[in-house]
Formats: sequence, structure tokens, C-alpha cells
Amino acid sequence: MTVIAYLKQTDVFYEMTPTQLELIASISGERTYQSGDIVFEENTTGQELYIIAKGEVEIQVDPVLINPDDQGGAQTIATLRRGQSFGEVALVDEGVRSARARCSQNDTHLIIIPRDKLMLLCDTYPNLGYRLMRNLAADLAMKIRNTDLQVRDYVTWMRRS
Repeated sequence: MTVIAYLKQTDVFYEMTPTQLELIASISGERTYQSGDIVFEENTTGQELYIIAKGEVEIQVDPVLINPDDQGGAQTIATLRRGQSFGEVALVDEGVRSARARCSQNDTHLIIIPRDKLMLLCDTYPNLGYRLMRNLAADLAMKIRNTDLQVRDYVTWMRRS
């Protein structure tokens, strides 16, 4: 499949025109990872959006970064598959990564979109920028809602223990 075909399957590029998808594909790179490879670490700066074309990526947090006494190791909080994106917060605030991304399958193929080039496209083509930001907001809202549910489940479970 082509990069454009993968982008079409991704929620953050929902309702993009063929020309807009071609523009995004033209600034995109590709990379293949193996199981256990780290795409990026928690608390590092990030400048890319990642789209999973093939394989699986675990999003992990390390409790030791918050509590040095917790030696349990990184905890997987989400498993993402083909068509899903990650790293989008770096597009919005350019802050540090809130989690680590680790590949959990061999031959995981990622499409990598650099922030600076994508923002230039958004500035040059405001309709593309509007659609992308609308879709990113919807995607991030869904992820926040899922995280809220996980926190509620955890708090409820802790009260019962």
C-alpha cells in the first residue's frame, strides 16, 4: 500500500481531499521497527506524528519517574494498531513526551510526519490545517475520555481493596 492509502485509514486525516493527502504524503517518511524497539522515550522532546501502517505499538508510562520507590517497570496503558496515530501532542504543544512508545511486533511499519513541515502545510493551506486540527482535537478528546475511564476504574478498584 502507498503512504496515501495508509493516511486515508487514519482518523486524524478524516475527510482530507486527495490533494491534501498527497501533500501530507510528500513530507512523510517511513521506518520499520522490530519488537522491543523504542520509538521514543517518556519525557523526551518530540517533533513528529506517527501513523501505524503495519504492526503494533505499546504506549507505556514508567511509575519510577513519579515515585522513585516504585520499581515495577514500565506499564502499558494502550496498545495501538494499524491506522492509529500517536505523538500528536507534540504537534500541539511541542512539550515533552508524556509516555514511551515501544513496538510490540516485528516489522512494525510507521509513517513519520515531521511537525515543522506539517505546520508549514497548515499555514500554506488553511483548509488542510483546519481539518487536521479539528480531527486532532477529536482524537485527543477520545483519548482523554478513555484515560478518564481508566482513572475512574482504578480509583473505584482501589477503594474496594
